[in-house]
Order: sequence, then structure tokens, then C-alpha cells
Amino acid sequence: MAKAVSSRKNNGASLGFEATLWAAADKLRGHMDAAEYKHVVLGLIFLKYISDAFEER
Repeated sequence: MAKAVSSRKNNGASLGFEATLWAAADKLRGHMDAAEYKHVVLGLIFLKYISDAFEER
């Protein structure tokens, strides 16, 4: 039987969330081309930045 790969590094950080993030991104993207999807994601990142900056003020 194959040995399971541990999701913990030497620093103790759990990295199991990566698979969940990829699954969520695939679900959001749907049938959209990856080249077009990057514009959507960049827009969301920009909106998050603006939202955080607005909350600080």
C-alpha cells in the first residue's frame, strides 16, 4: 500500500486548503477560457484591495 503524503511541512503549517481552493476556482471558472478568467480574478483582487483601503479610512 502506498504511503500517504503528509500535508504538514516541518514548520507545522497545514497546506490541505490548496485542493479546496483549486476546486472552488474550477467551479467559478466553469467553461470560461483561462485567458479570460484571469481578467475576472484580477478584477476581484482589485476590488478586495479597494475595499480594504476604504475600511482603513
